[in-house]
Amino acid sequence: MRLADFILENVEPILAEWETFARSLAPGVKMTKLALRDDAQAMLLAAAQDMQIGQSSAQQASKSKGNGGAGGDESDGLDHASVMHGADRMGSGFDIMEVVSEYRALRASVLRLWRASGPQIDINDLDDITRFNESIDQSLAEAVGSYTSRVDQSRRMFLAILSHDLRNPLNCISMATQLVSRTANQDPNSAKALSIIEKNTEVVTRLISDLIDFASTGIGSAMPLTRDTVDLEKLCRNVFEGFCLTYPQRTLRFHSVGDLMGDWDAARLRQVVSNLMGNAIQHGSAEGPIELLVVSEGSTVVLSVHNEGLPIPPKMLDTIFDPLMRHTRPESTAPRVAGSIGLGLYIVHEIVVAHEGTVEVASTAQEGTTFTVRLPSVAPG
Repeated sequence: MRLADFILENVEPILAEWETFARSLAPGVKMTKLALRDDAQAMLLAAAQDMQIGQSSAQQASKSKGNGGAGGDESDGLDHASVMHGADRMGSGFDIMEVVSEYRALRASVLRLWRASGPQIDINDLDDITRFNESIDQSLAEAVGSYTSRVDQSRRMFLAILSHDLRNPLNCISMATQLVSRTANQDPNSAKALSIIEKNTEVVTRLISDLIDFASTGIGSAMPLTRDTVDLEKLCRNVFEGFCLTYPQRTLRFHSVGDLMGDWDAARLRQVVSNLMGNAIQHGSAEGPIELLVVSEGSTVVLSVHNEGLPIPPKMLDTIFDPLMRHTRPESTAPRVAGSIGLGLYIVHEIVVAHEGTVEVASTAQEGTTFTVRLPSVAPG
């Protein structure tokens, strides 16, 4: 019996083994029979029916890469059922490896049951096995894609809700602090307490802004921009002077050269400069200078922030701009900045990319660490 015919005639025993395996996984222990089987029957039927239809070499190549591509109702049905399965398993608490293991078990069950039915192996059977594996791989790719998409969607929704719910009470604290600061007696202890409240309010506000930015951008989604004519020299100097007031004990230097007018999002570039300066102060040597340089190079503006001190380990350079990655070193004596959860450099990267620029980092023990941003002065048409 051909493999596709075997699957169509033995859906129930195949599903029974699928259900048994799914129930052996932690999330499946308390699930109903219907929930355990969810879209498995639709996937099996679509895969078997797809195997009975001829396909071109281009369609075969596309499916072998997990891209679907058979172009028929059966292949589309397999994709739909697989997408639903991945989303349902994520909602039921399965992790991604458990989803993959289900497919591994399904593949083994079908081939074992088919072989036990006593078919005589011939050249057609080899082709059937190839087609079946292609269908399983296609289904797995769709399920994994759907699973990861749902995880990303849930993450961004959670961060958006969290950021919104934190911002409202924080605004009330900030307003109340300003009111008290205008009416309170000039008691040194009161003034110190108000200063601490204001400083920590600013820290949490920055954290919330980072969370909102992170929640509003998914992988592959550009950071939204509001472009206007910006004097980058003035903007950088303003941010620089703020850091000078906040860190009077540190040596900070600013230098600018050339025409630094451009078509950019001022608020976003302020984030870039602030995040890079804050990163340099946090990780740079306390004795060494922090240098902010912005230079015009024709139609491109180059902005760099340099610090001395311990270099970034080479193995960290590849992921330095990834979200939620906090790169700390055991030998570092720099305290972690309050409100830092590893989004600063990620947001820098997303803002620069949205401006169609580039950001790079170079770090050695001899030369120190330099983050270099290159931005086109005019928005590409």
